[in-house]
Amino acid sequence: QQVALGILKKLGHSVDIAVNGINAIDILEKQNTDNPYQLILMDCQMPEMDGYQATEHIRTKMGNSIVSTIPIIAMTANTMKGDKEKCLASGMNDYLSKPINPKLLREKIVTWLTTYI
Repeated sequence: QQVALGILKKLGHSVDIAVNGINAIDILEKQNTDNPYQLILMDCQMPEMDGYQATEHIRTKMGNSIVSTIPIIAMTANTMKGDKEKCLASGMNDYLSKPINPKLLREKIVTWLTTYI
């Protein structure tokens, strides 16, 4: 989290951090609708509710809100065959493996923010 936070702040982005999937959903439900989130970087391995479960919740249970369409980029240390497909199947839009490559993170953010906005 701290590495990603440092990179994102260096790129000029405003960041909120959730400690787990439940907290992420809570943050999204309470977001300021005048200034909604534009992108979610979702850690796949979180306690209590992992990133896969949180993404599925966002996509299915929050379907009537703008939240359900926010691009979600998976961030995971899992790089085995099938991991990317598992992320996409849960509703995530893209995949980024750890350790974080700052250049690749920037490229994915630019791509998705350009697509979403």
